[in-house]
Amino acid sequence: MLFTGLLLFILFLLPLVIFQRLLHREIQTVLLILTRSSQLTIGLFSVMFLPGVFLHELSHFVMAKLLRVRTGKFSLIPSALPDGRLQMGYVETERTDMIRDSLIGLAPLIAGSLFISYAGLKKMGFHTLVDVLANGQFGLFWEGIKLLPGVNDFYLWFYLAFAVSSTMMPSESDRHAWLPLGLWMAVMIALAASAGAGEWMLANLAPPLNDFLGSVATLFGLSAALHIVLLLPAIFLHRLLSKITGLDVR
Repeated sequence: MLFTGLLLFILFLLPLVIFQRLLHREIQTVLLILTRSSQLTIGLFSVMFLPGVFLHELSHFVMAKLLRVRTGKFSLIPSALPDGRLQMGYVETERTDMIRDSLIGLAPLIAGSLFISYAGLKKMGFHTLVDVLANGQFGLFWEGIKLLPGVNDFYLWFYLAFAVSSTMMPSESDRHAWLPLGLWMAVMIALAASAGAGEWMLANLAPPLNDFLGSVATLFGLSAALHIVLLLPAIFLHRLLSKITGLDVR
C-alpha cells in the first residue's frame, strides 16, 4: 500500500512517546522514594540518561555549525523549569529561518535514529529478529529473543540504545519552527497538485517517502520495545518500595 509507511510511523511513534513518559515517571518515582530528595533524584536521573542527553545536545550543536548558525552556551547540567518540567541540557543557537531552525530542532531525532539503527540492528542483531517476525515465524522469533543476552556486550548496547531513544525526541522549543514549515510545505504541495503534478508526485515522490517512513517506524518500534521491557520491572519496583517504605509519589 502506498501510505503503509506513514501509517506505521504514526502507530509506532505514539506508543514510544507514551511508554517513554510512563517509564520516566516510574524511574523518577523509584529514585524519589529511595533518596527522599528531589535534587538527588534529578541528579541520578540525569546521570542515567547522560549518553542520550549528550548526543541530543551535540546533534543540535553540529547541525547548527553545518548550517552556519551561531551557537552560544552548551550545558549538560539538569535544571527544573518553572512549569515543572525537567531540562536535562541545552545548547543555545541563533534563531534564523524556519528551514534551518527546523533542521536544528530535528537533529536529535536524526542522530538518535542513526545510533539506534547501529546499536539495535547491527550490534544487538535485532535486524534478524525483524526479518523473522516479518515472515511470520513467531516460534523462531521467540527463540531468537532468548538468545539475545548472549550477544557480545548486549547489556551495554541495550543501555545505550535505551538512553538515546529516551532522549532523542525534539523538545517543545526544538519544534518551534515545524508548524510554519509544515504549513508552507502543505501550500507548496497543494499548488503543485493543482498545477497537475499530483500524479507525478504520487508516482515518483510518494514511494521513496513511504519506504523512508517505514524504516523510521521500525526504529520507533524497537525503541518502544526497549521501554516496554524496562517499564514492567520499574512498575514492580515502584510498588514494592512503596509497600516496604509506606511512601509513594502522587
